[in-house]
Amino acid sequence: MIKNYKELSIRELHNALVNKEITPLELTKLALEEAKNDNNNAIEYLMEKEALEMAASLTEPEKDNMFWGIPIAIKDNFSTKGVPTTGSSNILNGYVPVYDAQVVTLLKQKHAIPIAKVTLDELAMGGTGTSGHLGTTYNPYCKHKKRLMGGSSCGSAAFVTAGIVPFALGSDTGDSTRKPASYGGIVGFKPTWSRISRYGLFPFAPSLDTVGILTRSVEDASFALEVLAGHDEKDATSSFKEVDKYSEHLEDDIKDYKVAIIQEIFDSITNETIKKTFLESVKKLEDRGVKVGYVHMDNELLTSLFPTYFVISCAEATSNNANLDGIKFGPYHDGKTYQEVMANARTIGFSELIKRRFVFGSFALMKENQHDLFLRAQRNRRHIVEETNKILEQYDFIYLPAAPSVAPKIGEKSDRLSNEYLIADNHLVIGNFAGLPSISLPIGYEGHLPFDANISGRPFEESKLLNIANFIEKDTHLKGIYAKKEGE
Repeated sequence: MIKNYKELSIRELHNALVNKEITPLELTKLALEEAKNDNNNAIEYLMEKEALEMAASLTEPEKDNMFWGIPIAIKDNFSTKGVPTTGSSNILNGYVPVYDAQVVTLLKQKHAIPIAKVTLDELAMGGTGTSGHLGTTYNPYCKHKKRLMGGSSCGSAAFVTAGIVPFALGSDTGDSTRKPASYGGIVGFKPTWSRISRYGLFPFAPSLDTVGILTRSVEDASFALEVLAGHDEKDATSSFKEVDKYSEHLEDDIKDYKVAIIQEIFDSITNETIKKTFLESVKKLEDRGVKVGYVHMDNELLTSLFPTYFVISCAEATSNNANLDGIKFGPYHDGKTYQEVMANARTIGFSELIKRRFVFGSFALMKENQHDLFLRAQRNRRHIVEETNKILEQYDFIYLPAAPSVAPKIGEKSDRLSNEYLIADNHLVIGNFAGLPSISLPIGYEGHLPFDANISGRPFEESKLLNIANFIEKDTHLKGIYAKKEGE
């Protein structure tokens, strides 16, 4: 029996399973026990019965299958056949899908073992991890439960941060995988838009949505992408582009790479520890032969990131969630007309935050408002993407701190008109606007709290992105960190 499975990567766990130092059933029991003892409010549904049955069926190790017998967690906006799937919303309480999301199917085919459906901000709309119907999901690094995990992939990030599982499925619409990864000091990876099938992922804003990967190492993220990437005939937006063997390129030479730092985004950060640590990581890249340059982006354009995202995402969400009406989906509440039934279901089923977003989205889509709101936001998005692509014509990557702070305290207020909030807190959405592959990984600590940097590359150049991220990870020596409980 291995001593502390939480310290091990997927490769290390795989080797232990293949060498029969531990069985899938024993490993699953360890993970389930950790999940039961976790008090960060990250679980929507513990898949104990299903996990134990699957683990017991795995007897002969598959040497070439990294996910054989590996416990994982699934964000609760991915459809899971026969297992409750709520999107952390009361309107979907009791909903049990009749099919698996494509990514869930692929992981099951590899004999990965889902142990839990985990929390999120309601319907993935939010960045704090506080708006799901079960309440706030806490950051495992704060034993007093005073720090945010971030969202919307709060449960996935909390499970990986706490070491319960080495991999969790998330989703990323604006920064929903990468920002909570930064608050947990783990790896959050958003591949190119269309690289992974979204069949069975509850839609938030499809022009921005991407399946997300949360792990504690870059190599583990590369293993996950190898399983999940590829065309799916059930998702017409999924790419036909060939899937690379990403894990085989992690050690490629990086000395000819060019990395850009957007000066205005870096300058909008006020935390000196984060800036100093980031610049130290930049110096280490330069020592490896990477060429680093500072580039500029119009400050007015950068301050428009959040309002542009808000208009587009709310408008798309309003349309995408029209089926949550108390008839097709959601609990039925009596009414004389369809409109009354829908109004009753939505009034009871949605939180105030979701209602506000739907009202705003509907307002932006009204014929008389479309030109000034929705279409204007789309034009501005195009402008942001064009400016980003100009940078990526000259450079291979854009590298920046992932967030302007460590995990904030619950209820902590920020100046929402400041550049730090409008730019530094929201710049990761550029990756969603442009459909870029983008990865956050830990580079340091402020006190006992970790924080990440983020690096983005050109579409479908995940191999290069994971390659340089692997060397950043080598230089920080923070591979595999997790929030240890007292006594560990």
